[in-house]
Amino acid sequence: MAGTIIVGAGQAGAQVAISLRQGGYRDPILLLGAEAYPPYERPPLSKELLAGKRQTEQLALRKPDFYTAQGITLRTGARVTGVDRAAKTVLLADGEVAAFHQLVWAAGGRARRLTCPGADAAGVHVIRTIDDVAALSNDLTGGRRRVIVIGGGYIGLEAAAVLREQGHAVTIVEAQDRLLARVTAPPISDIYRQAHHAKGVLIRLGTTLSAMTTQNDRITGLRLADGEEIPADLIIVGIGIQPNIEPLADAGVECPNGVRVDAACRSSDPDILAVGDCALFPNPYAVDPVRLESVPNAVEQARIAAASILGTPAPAPAIPWFWSNQYNLRLQSAGLNRDWDRLEPVGNPDGGPFALRYFRQDRLIAVDCINMTAEFNQAKREILPVGC
Repeated sequence: MAGTIIVGAGQAGAQVAISLRQGGYRDPILLLGAEAYPPYERPPLSKELLAGKRQTEQLALRKPDFYTAQGITLRTGARVTGVDRAAKTVLLADGEVAAFHQLVWAAGGRARRLTCPGADAAGVHVIRTIDDVAALSNDLTGGRRRVIVIGGGYIGLEAAAVLREQGHAVTIVEAQDRLLARVTAPPISDIYRQAHHAKGVLIRLGTTLSAMTTQNDRITGLRLADGEEIPADLIIVGIGIQPNIEPLADAGVECPNGVRVDAACRSSDPDILAVGDCALFPNPYAVDPVRLESVPNAVEQARIAAASILGTPAPAPAIPWFWSNQYNLRLQSAGLNRDWDRLEPVGNPDGGPFALRYFRQDRLIAVDCINMTAEFNQAKREILPVGC
């Protein structure tokens, strides 16, 4: 009997399965994960796991016997390579074919890689999976290392903070003219630049690279576009993710920048839903459909997709929110700050609790809060969906 197949055993995929069973769904549920691990928390990878403060088994979302007890068939190491919409089947990398009544695509994304010379040499790392962090940690053993972090976004900065506190020499190379340029405004960027600088991190802004230098297929440094070379023992590439959508796109499902879905998380094929990092969703707090990469978004969309399958009322979409921990700074962001036209600072940007409110046409659309949880909670209540 064909039931629901969930492709992707991350936060979103696991939550779909859990919500279906909580809603009384009795048909078979097959949860397919490409990694060798059961569903786990991804945010700690660049923080607590890299720092050695948590172990791999502590990241699991549920105890090992949970899925069996709930009648959920969990298959790890199972990568889906094709989808036959007419036959309503998925093809796995090992040649197995599985049939579905409803397909939920929760395959997330993979770390973007550089394509410059030397990018595939030993010593070049990304942070997206448990195995990525294990490989990086293994490369860091044996003493202090010279580390270059390419990318001044959340992942790169979190990794830089952990490695600097471990005593490694860290240089951040960012193509934009400020850190966190894609996700926040200059006042927040300045706070994080100063925080990393105070810890001894070297920061190179507005800098592009031409190649990674190597010797015997091992990384030795970075060559910048102007010819300067920066020596390094290893390099971490943190330049975002690429949504895993190829099997659906090849099957003719609409996938511009992620799987385009409606408010019920259904794709252009009504029997195929998509959730999480790979879903292009009409979020009510955004003017246009948006693909968000966060745990709250993954959980919320998973519950919406489960409700769609169950035929029950879907939960109202919540305001998007995000967080990042670096050194003694806890950043909490709510809303979507796209196309802001006015900023309103709250608190002290020079070392004290600080918040930055974003407005568009005198309407509060987002907030960034550093060590200011009360302001974060207050702003979440004030930010309203577009059109309200």
